[in-house]
Amino acid sequence: MAEIEKGHIGSSFDDFLDEQGIREETTEVAVKRVIAWQLAQVMQEQHITKVEMARRVGTSRAQLNRLLDPTNDSVTLGLLTRAARAVGRNLRLELA
Repeated sequence: MAEIEKGHIGSSFDDFLDEQGIREETTEVAVKRVIAWQLAQVMQEQHITKVEMARRVGTSRAQLNRLLDPTNDSVTLGLLTRAARAVGRNLRLELA
């Protein structure tokens, strides 16, 4: 029987994802969705259009659309870094 610890029953969600063999993929998708959402939020707050953002980043609007698409994982680290700088932010990655 699963051990009950501080109001939790059973294993953690991470354990579940590991058991299903989808933890890495799920984490990658979640990170991309968060970054796309954050960029879209900052663009909205700063009233930056997609055309203007593409100009600032030095890319096409089609590439920017791929960047802002939470389901598209073919975005490079360089593009993410340029996009963050274009809105006055820094991209921070770390190994945990």
